[in-house]
Amino acid sequence: MVTLLTTNGQAPFITVFMYLGEARNDAERADLALIIEEMLLQRIQGVKNEKGVWVTPAFPKLIYVLEEDNIHEDSRYWYLTQLAARCTAKRMVPDYISEKKMLELKVDKNGEGHCYTCMGCRSFLTPYVDENGQPKYYGRFNQGVVTINLPDVALSSGGNLEKFWKIFDERLELCHRALMCRHERLKGTLSDAAPILWQYGACARLKKGEPIDKLLYGGYSTISLGYAGLYECVKYMTGKSHTDPSATPFALEIMNYMNDACRRWKAQHNIDFSLYGTPLESTTYKFAKCLQKRFGVIEGITDKGYITNSYHVHVTEPIDAFQKLAFEAQFQALSPGGAISYVEVPDMQNNLDAVLEVMKFIYDHIIYAELNTKSDYCQVCGWDGQIDIVERDGKLIWKCPNCGNTDQDKMNVARRTCGYIGTQFWNQGRTQEIKDRVLHL
Repeated sequence: MVTLLTTNGQAPFITVFMYLGEARNDAERADLALIIEEMLLQRIQGVKNEKGVWVTPAFPKLIYVLEEDNIHEDSRYWYLTQLAARCTAKRMVPDYISEKKMLELKVDKNGEGHCYTCMGCRSFLTPYVDENGQPKYYGRFNQGVVTINLPDVALSSGGNLEKFWKIFDERLELCHRALMCRHERLKGTLSDAAPILWQYGACARLKKGEPIDKLLYGGYSTISLGYAGLYECVKYMTGKSHTDPSATPFALEIMNYMNDACRRWKAQHNIDFSLYGTPLESTTYKFAKCLQKRFGVIEGITDKGYITNSYHVHVTEPIDAFQKLAFEAQFQALSPGGAISYVEVPDMQNNLDAVLEVMKFIYDHIIYAELNTKSDYCQVCGWDGQIDIVERDGKLIWKCPNCGNTDQDKMNVARRTCGYIGTQFWNQGRTQEIKDRVLHL
């Protein structure tokens, strides 16, 4: 997987889900533990770069499930969790899913909770029961995402609350129409268009010439209303961060409002609309530039080359790791179509006890979270510490603090973009966002 490239030169976007709970008996679980152990050991080692140095690869993305069998010091597979902590401190993965919180929050119509992987960096399917009354997650898919720019709604209202909700309704209806365009575009597609997906079992086993339409309805697949910039939206309307106790209820009201819209659309069309915290990889810059063009530069709202990802605490806001995860957990629960939270940490390779404490907190408080550290290498001088972002001639560039190398072709930089690890460098907006991040630990 890590030696293959797609046509545009990227590694395949693959997620490996490491969940002991999927084993059907103790023997299977012991085998699965061996595979997980080897996967973690290989990722700790890394992949050789052009100079033959072991560096951090972007893929496959690893997700490790925290469960009763591995989260306590006396748990049978605690040693795997210790290894996962070591891997996270060195290579930024795995990311962590809490079986406890998923079973609590991902409940199907039979009243049963389920723990399952997301697709890609954060897109979660909603609970689904097939015609035989059995839960199904593998093989299902998403029809697409349309994202609402929440700061644009706020700025368009001029701070008038009545106008805000009116414009919000208009923009939500625009998203609704755009999502239906995506859905209509898929309707009538024949299984022959992608036999591996639709005929050979990756997503379904349809007959040749059979349209995929039945898979677009009834919850087999989902379609997502994305959102971005909750922080800036709330800040403009209230003058405060959504972490302020007086502003948090308004932020939650916005989240519930979008979920209510998804429920209405689902009832109207029998299509599983769900709310999704958009990753905003490069769109953060695009949205920010559009806001500056329309509304000018407004301090604390449009004065940066990025807007804040989904419901996240602003990257510059001082907050500790545990407070951040506890605060964001309530918003993550209101993003059933997908979301991820992170904490920004320094080099933790000599402090694995702290990493394990964060992992235990994730298990008890939030569905899905990750620790962001740094993993860089300068091919000119061999520096394997953090490569810095500096400004030169009005542009942000990467610079080795040891030898001053600024040639991106002669350095390996790995940063968590917003779910995925990026190693291809970023646009100016995302680079500024990475530079502005404060540590939470």
